Amino acid sequence: MSALQWAEQAWPELQGLGARPDGGHDVGLVPVGAVEQHGPHLPTGTDTLVAAAVCEAAAARCGAIVLPPIPVGCSYGHGTVLPGTLSVSPELLAQVVRSYAEWAAASGLRRLLFVNAHMGNAAALGIATDHLRLFRPDLRVGFLDWWDADPTVRAELTSDGEDIHANRGETAMVMAVAPHLVHLDRCADGDDPDRTADLVFRYTAPALSTNGVTGRPSEATAQLGHSLLDRVADAIADRVTRGRTEEPPLGPAPTPTFTAC
Repeated sequence: MSALQWAEQAWPELQGLGARPDGGHDVGLVPVGAVEQHGPHLPTGTDTLVAAAVCEAAAARCGAIVLPPIPVGCSYGHGTVLPGTLSVSPELLAQVVRSYAEWAAASGLRRLLFVNAHMGNAAALGIATDHLRLFRPDLRVGFLDWWDADPTVRAELTSDGEDIHANRGETAMVMAVAPHLVHLDRCADGDDPDRTADLVFRYTAPALSTNGVTGRPSEATAQLGHSLLDRVADAIADRVTRGRTEEPPLGPAPTPTFTAC
């Protein structure tokens, strides 16, 4: 199958989105990334690159529609000491997610799965989809962190630490999808230990890491990256296929008559 890239189509090609000839419904994939420091060896656009790659690979398996990525996420956690980070507020990201869903629905696409590649985006994605599921019950929206698409992927990615940031697994993914952007000679690990264990409060990256790296990126390989990409793409394609016919178990809930606070 081939993926349909929303942004590459003229409007006639986007007519008739929604209902499928087989009786199901089209499902759109929205990559949600970030622009932030990823240590000295990975590009600042790592999360957006990975989100787009897993969506495109999944869509190629199941014929899904891939919407343009949301390239800048909420990266407050990285602070301003290490250069390269761009960020929007959680509130603004939630508004953008809601707008994606509502505008896609205006073109007939009423089912969206937002595929996230940055931990800092999770709260905003939860807020946005909470709003939509209550006030737009005619839509079907959800979000998924790509590392949680498959339990074996999660285990692989956290093998060198729970914080998935510029580590072995994430570095391997970029080696698979954009190897020319990886500076293997700058992989730095082992001399900057994890300082997050048993902390009560939350801190920005400069209070926890000297180089913005967690885990052991020096152990990454392109082979591992391709294996992770395949497993994630299979899992997301399965969700798309199931989502084409999924309906609320007890039927659609009524739309609230009050205005949101």
